Amino acid sequence: MITIYHNPRCSKSRGTCELINDVYNQSCEPVEVIEYLRTPLSVDQLKELNRMLGCPVRDMMRDSEHMYAELGLADMSLTDDQLYEAMAAHPVLLQRPIVVRNGRAVIGRPPENVKSLFSEMAK
Repeated sequence: MITIYHNPRCSKSRGTCELINDVYNQSCEPVEVIEYLRTPLSVDQLKELNRMLGCPVRDMMRDSEHMYAELGLADMSLTDDQLYEAMAAHPVLLQRPIVVRNGRAVIGRPPENVKSLFSEMAK
């Protein structure tokens, strides 16, 4: 199963979906597309996604969003739990797209990043 946390209004997200469907998913694995703005992730789901990404929580966040500044999220004294809570309450803060396959995840910016999920080492 391939899961794509997707925003259809984002060109990078659309490009990632196209790459998966047209190039990388040659074995025709099932693909679940989750429009995370319509179906926000819970704090627990965000934590699990972060575990699979293997990156700092802040790397999951879109710091260019107005909401990021409005909520003062650049404050380095904020805990990871506070950042998760902010993303759960304001899903626009989540980087997009994020693709999950075989217990691993990558941020599809640029879309070619998803290639690593389909390499022999990722299987």
